[in-house]
Amino acid sequence: MFLSVKEMELRKVRFEETFAPGQIDFAGEALTQETPLHVDGSAELLAHSDGEVRVRGRFTVEMTAECDRCLGRARFPMDARFDLFYRPAAQIAREEEVSIDEGEAEIGFYEGEGMELEDLLREQVLLTLPMQRVCSDLCKGICPICGKNRNETTCQCTVSADDDRWGALRNLNL
Repeated sequence: MFLSVKEMELRKVRFEETFAPGQIDFAGEALTQETPLHVDGSAELLAHSDGEVRVRGRFTVEMTAECDRCLGRARFPMDARFDLFYRPAAQIAREEEVSIDEGEAEIGFYEGEGMELEDLLREQVLLTLPMQRVCSDLCKGICPICGKNRNETTCQCTVSADDDRWGALRNLNL
């Protein structure tokens, strides 16, 4: 869905959309969209601004990814709100460095006549996901010796501390 700035000049644009799995591309992020992504919200052109747009809404979806510890499937049900501000990219000085304050760091930019809702949602889903994607807080991971998933089976492997690279330094008297 395209959020047109020209339409926002006339009225606030309300949207309610459902995107089936595969409609928004998450392939490069090693993620799978398990349920339809549902979003509802509004986009409006802010009064007394030079093309600044505010997009607010809420989305729900369930994503899956590979667990960072055990390589199993990790599920991430999401129900999140967003409140975003965008300015026209033409307002950016092209050849000079510009300092921004903390408030301006929260502002995005759009080119042309508006922005795609799908792009905005893809970014919000990625930002909502945890940095470390684990299937459970209690995930035991993979054994570094035999490679078995410690959540599914217990192994008898023991990790020994035979590596004594720093041993010579311990013997120095300082």
